[in-house]
Amino acid sequence: MAHFDSVSLAPADPILSLTEAFKADSNPEKINLSVGVFVDDSGITPILPTVIEAERRLAANASSKSYLPITGSPLYGSLTQELCLGSDLKNSLDGQITTAQTPGGTGGLRVAADFIKKNLSTNTVWLSNPTWANHKGIFSSPGLEIKSYAYFDKASLRLDYAAFIEAIKAIPAGDVVVLHACCHNPTGADLSPAQWDEVATIATEKNWIPLLDFAYQGFGAGIDSDAHGVRAFAKTGLPLFIAQSFSKNFGLYQDRVGALHIITANADETKRVASQLKLTIRTNYSNPPAHGGGIVQTILNDQELYTRWEIEVAQMRSRIHEVRDNFVAALSSVGVSRDFSFLKEQKGMFSFTGLSQEQATALREDHSIYIVNDGRINVAGITADNLPRLAQAFKALLG
Repeated sequence: MAHFDSVSLAPADPILSLTEAFKADSNPEKINLSVGVFVDDSGITPILPTVIEAERRLAANASSKSYLPITGSPLYGSLTQELCLGSDLKNSLDGQITTAQTPGGTGGLRVAADFIKKNLSTNTVWLSNPTWANHKGIFSSPGLEIKSYAYFDKASLRLDYAAFIEAIKAIPAGDVVVLHACCHNPTGADLSPAQWDEVATIATEKNWIPLLDFAYQGFGAGIDSDAHGVRAFAKTGLPLFIAQSFSKNFGLYQDRVGALHIITANADETKRVASQLKLTIRTNYSNPPAHGGGIVQTILNDQELYTRWEIEVAQMRSRIHEVRDNFVAALSSVGVSRDFSFLKEQKGMFSFTGLSQEQATALREDHSIYIVNDGRINVAGITADNLPRLAQAFKALLG
């Protein structure tokens, strides 16, 4: 008997499979705008100088490789809470926050999904339409039911705020609603601070449970500005899940560093939630890895390093904004007929171009330019060297 005969071939990941195809492409002028990593203008994903310094300090002071606690370093938890919420709000919620150091933001999301399935009365999670390609799998894997709410107008390639508000007002009490805290992936279409305040008010009135995916803090408008939505929800008194990722803003992609924060109503709830959160983690990966978290902890816990890191994040954010402006200008200069000015309004690394799957395929097959089939591009992958060829390819495709 062939014991694995029943195992079927899984479909390729819609994003990571493009990276494999890109690597196999022999065209020396190939361009990868699919994978979600920041690159500098030379096309390199840099190691931040503050990260290099933090690693030097960690190596110099290392004395043990023993396990971290199940939920990670308590200092890491406190520092990431402050980065997320600000010191005043964090202090006002003393005794109401449970934090777990997780393997990336993805790990935080999956721990939240498992916790929700096991411990809450709801079985329904709402995702924006569209959303990050991995969200559906993360929340459906534990057996949660997935539904979607309106968010984006594919005709105008902008946030459809009226449809979004109408949709979230109809979500039943107790259901979990996943919201992108900033730099919406894949559209780049974000809520304004006033809109965030309105959404937090609606959540309070309707009594659904918000889960904020906070993967790009600092890449939109600024470290504190990008946290406006998270902080608006933290002030409501609702139960709240926040999944933080430090892949992008610390450049720690391969180190898998994240955090899951759960805000509760009181210390008794926190005690019970913390106990179940530990059990969820213990039966998954048991304890978090230490190295990447140690880097983040070292930087956040040192004022001089933190100030330097803020400058590094601002430089990455500035590059993303500049690339957006340059891309729109280049498309216009080569005579592309379609108006792409909406790209300058969007935030973060990702944008919907409005290209169809057929057009995305044509870019790949005819020009060795790799974008996701739904038309999403990582604008951070555009450099001064590849921009002219990219603009000409769009001209050939769109006229």
